[in-house]
Amino acid sequence: MSGNVRSRLLDELAVVSRRYAAAYALFNQALADRLGLHPTDLQCLNLLMLEREPVTTGRVAELTGLTTGSATRLVDRLEKTGYVVRERDAADRRRVLVATVPGRITELTRMWERLGGDWMPLFEDLDDGELSVIVRHMRRTVEFGTAQVARLREGRV
Repeated sequence: MSGNVRSRLLDELAVVSRRYAAAYALFNQALADRLGLHPTDLQCLNLLMLEREPVTTGRVAELTGLTTGSATRLVDRLEKTGYVVRERDAADRRRVLVATVPGRITELTRMWERLGGDWMPLFEDLDDGELSVIVRHMRRTVEFGTAQVARLREGRV
């Protein structure tokens, strides 16, 4: 690939990635509005659904990049809306865990599945190699984004 083609593709990637990020942020806002949640609360729920077990509020802070105080307020909001409960850790009664409420998560999962069902046809014409590139890109983007959040929060800009 010539340098000129690569340069044009990288320029296009810079533009389309900004549009992609904006489209996802707007989608997240619309879904959060529909559910009566703050967008950050919705993404916290998304992350909690990916965890295998209930987590501490400290872990919520790690997952979201929020301070522990902000994570506590986020959990308070999610508890008030019925999406999570706080429960004592059976192994260590001093620890409090944040657990999702199955019935409420089922509602959210149904909404994701309805919306995701519309999304999956976007990939039908791609072969396994192309899908592999997208998966690799998404993993790298998550790692990069996580590092950038830490950098911003630490004031290293």
